[in-house]
Amino acid sequence: MARTQNDRQISHQQGVITLRSLLLLFTGGMLLLVLVAAASVSFDRFRDYMSDQLQGHARDGATAIGLSLSNAIDGRDPVASSSLIDAVFDSGRYLSVVYVNNQGEEVAGRGTSLREVDVPGWFVALADLPLPVGEAEVVRGWSRLGKVRVVSHPGRAYEDLWVVTVRIVAGSALIGGLGLIGLFWMMTRLMRPLRAVEKQAKALGKRDFRRRVDITSTRELNQVTHAMNQMADDLGRLFEGQAKLIQHLRKVNNEDNLTGLASRGAFEQRLKVEVESEERSAPGVLFLIQLEAFAQYNQSYGRDEADRLLIRIAGALNAFVNAHSDSFAGRLTGAGFAVFLPGVSRADGVIWCRQLVEELDGIYSDLSAPMDVAVHAGIAQAAETRKADELMSAADEALRQAQMEEGSACHAADRDRHEHHDSEKWRVMIGEAIAQGQMSLWMQPMISNGDDGVLFHQVFSRMRTEDGWIKAGIFVPMAERFGMIPDIDRWVLERSLALLRLEPDTRLALSLGMVSVASETFRKELLEQLSAAGKERRRLQIGISEQAVHHHRTAVGLLVRGLNRLKVSVIVDRFGVGGVPFSYLRNLRFQALRIDNSFVHDIDSHDDNRFYLESVTTIAHSRGVRVYVTGVETAAEYAALQGVGIDGAMGYHLGRPFEAGH
Repeated sequence: MARTQNDRQISHQQGVITLRSLLLLFTGGMLLLVLVAAASVSFDRFRDYMSDQLQGHARDGATAIGLSLSNAIDGRDPVASSSLIDAVFDSGRYLSVVYVNNQGEEVAGRGTSLREVDVPGWFVALADLPLPVGEAEVVRGWSRLGKVRVVSHPGRAYEDLWVVTVRIVAGSALIGGLGLIGLFWMMTRLMRPLRAVEKQAKALGKRDFRRRVDITSTRELNQVTHAMNQMADDLGRLFEGQAKLIQHLRKVNNEDNLTGLASRGAFEQRLKVEVESEERSAPGVLFLIQLEAFAQYNQSYGRDEADRLLIRIAGALNAFVNAHSDSFAGRLTGAGFAVFLPGVSRADGVIWCRQLVEELDGIYSDLSAPMDVAVHAGIAQAAETRKADELMSAADEALRQAQMEEGSACHAADRDRHEHHDSEKWRVMIGEAIAQGQMSLWMQPMISNGDDGVLFHQVFSRMRTEDGWIKAGIFVPMAERFGMIPDIDRWVLERSLALLRLEPDTRLALSLGMVSVASETFRKELLEQLSAAGKERRRLQIGISEQAVHHHRTAVGLLVRGLNRLKVSVIVDRFGVGGVPFSYLRNLRFQALRIDNSFVHDIDSHDDNRFYLESVTTIAHSRGVRVYVTGVETAAEYAALQGVGIDGAMGYHLGRPFEAGH
């Protein structure tokens, strides 16, 4: 909600003037005002000067003509007076020269107009120079004959004033332009730290605390950049602390502190989800593994060597589960381990169990020589009617039978039970389903916490066989194992984009397999297809499992950055599984986390998981990341989750899967 309000505020500020523009406008306006004022004062002073010159010129001309008519020429003779005035008028710059008698009658005179002035008419009207009149008396002896009135011609004054004004304006424009250019250059240099700070602030909003501002400027801006760098460092340390806190909580709740495998409680909780949850229940096999004579080994070689042995065994188990999609392992007792492989038949399980026991026996024998040791394993197959504790009991019984044999051995229970398809049968079935279009797109709603509205629909595939629909949870692990999951993911993506085009109000989310994420070819095809999809892609969310983030960090980084550029939201799928460090959120921009089912199952009675989920939700929200959960199958689970503060939940209790278009 807060992010939405911030986005609205930012959108409202798009038209606000920038600080540099404001400073340029203010300073440029002040500079223009000063130049205009200076030009106006210069113009007025020169205009006054020209007016004075015209006044003096008219007065001198009138005096000279008056003296000439009084002394040199008889002013009573009109012809002589007219000749004198013509001579003076033609030799000087006068607008009019008039000689009148005592009765005011014109004796002689000449005049012209302002039409010959070589300046624009608007400038003449603007300058509007006064036309001063010079007068002088004409006398003869003691007799007053009349008066001479002379008006100077302002044409030359207008021309000089025009030239001066043009030069003043040109000079002011040149000075003002150079001043604005210099001001723009100076402001650009001064504002560089602010632009760098803006980019740093945006990076902080994306949880990238590595960007720093190294540009120096004024003392005040340097203080701002220093404070921003300090804040980025503090936030980075805070994020690291929060990430370490989540990692610690996850280790305490879910990991064995010596081997790093799942603890007994965490393993049994996840096993319960895999075999009992209606949403995820699928065939699979459980291995229970025991190191024989481990107590004697501990006494003979010491605790440190015993711990070293357990760590080596755990490393081999981790390598094994990493090679089998969606499988997981845990430490049950001191030298007892368990492995569950979903979607695996009993026959395939026996083969892989024997290979694993042989590898573990080699490690144990090398470290314990010359002691005589062995590794035993019991196998039990999961079924729809078998509970988790029943599966554990069956595997434990098979383990006891294996321990009765000499040397390392692997024993399988339930030989009379109906077995699921073997690996080759799965390969053929999945290949035919893809090739012959025996796939269907299914959807399940993600419900908003608070208003019970649908945030989006999770999409996945189901496979049609002679026995009916097979859930993705059953055949997808096998498809991952055979490297066929990219073909299924392409099919789901194409159907999802087609559905988005048909239903403009629909929002979807799909999850990619680990093999798809690791494939460079698939990644390029995915980004190209989403780029060509247009606006529909913004209503699609892509899920990437946390295990893929851990094992294929480079490929995931390229994919996430490509999706970010296309404005496609990215979800961390199955969050919390496998002990992956939370620090990857610092460098990768994920928009949401989807908590694994194992933390949700029976959360109403599981205080540790509830506390862990509350901590994850609080820290994720502080980073602007939403939190979703899956596997909600009871009202009690949903009620407990609503108090945690999650953003959305999905499960059979909230909405069952349905076929798209139905």
